[in-house]
Amino acid sequence: MSPITDKMTATEKRVAMVLAGVFSTRMLGLFMIVPVFSVYAQGLQGYTSSLAGWAIGIYGLTQSLLQIPLGRLSDRIGRRPVILGGLIIFAIGSVVAALSDSITGVILGRAMQGMGAVASAVMALAADLTREEHRLKVMALIGGSIGASFTLAIILGPLLAGLAGIKGIFWVTVVLAAGAFALIWFYVPKVHVGRFHRDTEVEWSWIGRVLGDAQLLRLNAGVLILHFVMTGTFFSLPLIWVKQHNMAVSQHWQVYLPMMVLAILLVLPFVMLGEKKRQLKQVFILAVVFLVLASFGLWLSVAHWWLLVALLGLFFTGFNILEASLPSLVAKFAPPAHRGTAMGAFSTSQFMGAFLGAVTAGWISGHHDPASVFLLNGVLLVIWLGIALSMRQPNYLSSQLLYVGPMSAVQAQLMARELTTVPGVAEAVVIPEDGVAYLKVDQKALDKAQLYKYSLAPNDSAT
Repeated sequence: MSPITDKMTATEKRVAMVLAGVFSTRMLGLFMIVPVFSVYAQGLQGYTSSLAGWAIGIYGLTQSLLQIPLGRLSDRIGRRPVILGGLIIFAIGSVVAALSDSITGVILGRAMQGMGAVASAVMALAADLTREEHRLKVMALIGGSIGASFTLAIILGPLLAGLAGIKGIFWVTVVLAAGAFALIWFYVPKVHVGRFHRDTEVEWSWIGRVLGDAQLLRLNAGVLILHFVMTGTFFSLPLIWVKQHNMAVSQHWQVYLPMMVLAILLVLPFVMLGEKKRQLKQVFILAVVFLVLASFGLWLSVAHWWLLVALLGLFFTGFNILEASLPSLVAKFAPPAHRGTAMGAFSTSQFMGAFLGAVTAGWISGHHDPASVFLLNGVLLVIWLGIALSMRQPNYLSSQLLYVGPMSAVQAQLMARELTTVPGVAEAVVIPEDGVAYLKVDQKALDKAQLYKYSLAPNDSAT
């Protein structure tokens, strides 16, 4: 057995950067209309506030319904056909939305954008092209690109809307889809035989168990509420800036940019406190409290510009803390060998929350007023706070993968026991047919040199 180093190969680094680029450009295209559409939609034929909510959120419905099936399809026909096909559908949906003068046309285009649900296939491709020992680094980079794309979309959406209108945003999205297609076509190596990866893909036989896990269920409910609140907030807030404070949509980025930068600066110490000082549950609950205060505050302060700005900063801070900590908590609570199933359920809940939040905000704004959306958000966040308070303290163990080679069931049991004798390894599950050890480790105590002696992965110098 040959030990490996902590360094990724040049190919693994390129794959990580390219797939993060594919992920972020696609999500950027989906998110950019969110902070502007509720205003611009009023100029479309057949407009109603409820239909505007459908136009913003329907991508979340089609994405949540199709991402797991398309991931499994990629196991059968290959990753590249599913990803490239999904990007083509995404681009066509963007063209349909860009050419539409009616709200129903935009809804159709946005639904097609969500149908290009390539997230699971992208993750599986990343797993195909990286060694188990480095895969979680790659997944973390790809996951981080989603948060970065949201931040950028909140700034770029109003800027582009001011320059080229809502149609311009959709045409930019077509260009982004073409760029993502080119990245896959030219820069990602072809995989002739892809295999199933339990750490990134969904196992149908485990979905019921994951959905029945009380801790994971809390997190799935939480991310649904979080994205419900996010889309609801950015449906209502632009209407309030325009109607209450006479701010053109093209100026909204001037508020979002400094508040987002401030929030990012504030998030870093909270995340460090949660992970390094092992206060993750406390920081998590505090972030939910931030959102509760921000949402009720926004409801009460629609007439006061400076209060809205300050509360928005509080909202961004809480949102960014939770966006960073929720996936980490899923990884900590998920069974070692079934992390992919847990993340699949989590991601589906996230997109469903975005759909429900936008649709509900559109209905409430049409039948009552935009500010009432903040009141509903506050009530839902109080419910989430109660759920979060009952959450178990996480174990602060990290996921770790090790390729040990295919073996018999008896050998796998013996290997799992032996791996738990390595300092820092708390849990070990070896799947004999996969030849992969799925571990939960304490990074502060882990003896990597001893652990990597069990790896059959080639050394970096030979790759």
